[in-house]
Amino acid sequence: MKLKEAFELIKSNLGKKLVIVIGKCRVRYEGRATSKLSEGDRVLIIKGDGTFLVHQNSGMAAINYQGPGSVARAELNAFLRIISERKSKKLNERIDVDFSSVDFAGSFDLIDDKQISIYGSEKDLSNLLLQDLNIVESGLVPVQQESSFLKGRMDIVARDREGRLVVIELKRRQAEFSAVTQLKRYVEELEKRKNEKVRGILCAPGISKNALSMLEKSGLEFSKLDYAIEKEVIIKGLEKKQKTLDFY
Repeated sequence: MKLKEAFELIKSNLGKKLVIVIGKCRVRYEGRATSKLSEGDRVLIIKGDGTFLVHQNSGMAAINYQGPGSVARAELNAFLRIISERKSKKLNERIDVDFSSVDFAGSFDLIDDKQISIYGSEKDLSNLLLQDLNIVESGLVPVQQESSFLKGRMDIVARDREGRLVVIELKRRQAEFSAVTQLKRYVEELEKRKNEKVRGILCAPGISKNALSMLEKSGLEFSKLDYAIEKEVIIKGLEKKQKTLDFY
């Protein structure tokens, strides 16, 4: 694609449509620091809100970028220069992308005002587990959901078949050190509040070896939470609705 042809297309659509440019370019950034990227094949994406992204052939993150509110413009000399500037009271930032050749340049109207729906939040899991805490341990009865503390919020408080208080902390992904320390803090604080011994159970699809070792040393317990995300969250083994918190 000729540079002049690409320049005309880009210039007429900047700030109006999504613009994508693929070609061989150099990149220079000035602002908080100064950086230079030598010539290579890259993808430049300029969104209608000013977002400016320079991508290489690997990785998810842009190698250079400017956020929404940046202003882009194009210049044509011996090469095609596309500039993004972002100015504030404290700092002026600028990215220059100089294309020596362009393989593709295009503009697109994207109409998408939909908000993302996230399935499988810890609140969703909490709501499902309250239908039947026997999934975690036989005989557990719910007492309270989402109890607030000075630092954080417990997911579920229950009592076991022997009448002991149990703090249940839920994680959607593999549990790490931070989850163990969080549960330990909740257990200790609830013990002070209630002046009685409190158990702690960490529920997650998995747990790292180091986190499990720390959990056991702290006298806490782990329960594998096996669930799937389809159109909604499904906790495997939970098939029928049981008595919920409202019942007790």
